[in-house]
Amino acid sequence: MKKNLLFLLAIVLISACWSSCRKRHRNHEAIIESSETSRVNDGKIWASIYQQRAAEYKALCFQAYNIAKLRLDMAIAKHSDKPFAVVTDIDETLLDNSHYDAARAVQNLDYDEATWKEWTGKAVADSVPGAPSFLKYAASKGVTVFYITNRGQYERSGTLKNLKHFDLPFADSLHVLFKDKSSSKEARRQQVLKTHDIVLLCGDNLPDFDALYDNQPSEANRAATTLKLAKEFGSRYIIIPNLSYGDFEGALFNFKYDLTPVQKDSVIIDKIRTGDNR
Repeated sequence: MKKNLLFLLAIVLISACWSSCRKRHRNHEAIIESSETSRVNDGKIWASIYQQRAAEYKALCFQAYNIAKLRLDMAIAKHSDKPFAVVTDIDETLLDNSHYDAARAVQNLDYDEATWKEWTGKAVADSVPGAPSFLKYAASKGVTVFYITNRGQYERSGTLKNLKHFDLPFADSLHVLFKDKSSSKEARRQQVLKTHDIVLLCGDNLPDFDALYDNQPSEANRAATTLKLAKEFGSRYIIIPNLSYGDFEGALFNFKYDLTPVQKDSVIIDKIRTGDNR
């Protein structure tokens, strides 16, 4: 009798689990079938899963920060009249926001300021591989870290909380420089240069490094500037891969941020190089 009851109980539990799994699977299918995801957001889904799952992404980040460590050691071996500093961006350079990007993309939705503010307020972003250990290493060598971000002043509390979660050095209001009026980071870099010698800059978006990238009108201009600054990358500029968003996306759409998903898809089809369109 007891064996029969145990057997029936096991059957009930297995059935409940199977029903729950099938329900979750159907929900995922419903999202995919109903959304008719645009090419833009479909691309963001792939970018996010690459960032979250690909060992190659982690390897690229470790490679970048290993180079950063070597370049830092070389730089601080030289004399300077000012204390040394490293300047780093935050999003996709130090903090991984792929969960936000993925959550929007699977619903066929793009970036939205209100939901982004909600996300940063949670202070739950993961760290980019290699970034925390590099910044801690820099601090251990007496190098000051400045975080120059285009997060807004209203994101201060959540941002500082997220940085402190990883015990990052100099994670305070004095060293985290938020966006005020302009998205250009040049004025804030110049602010740091008044008191420090910036030996390295880390970022995922080219305006994180040089004012020459500010207000670039086209993809061609960005490419020409990158060719001009080629020797700086891997030397003084350390770039982290970000496939999800950035000025590369703005340039692709001629910085027309009000384009519809259909219009964006049309631009992508027109610009992508295929065997028939080289």
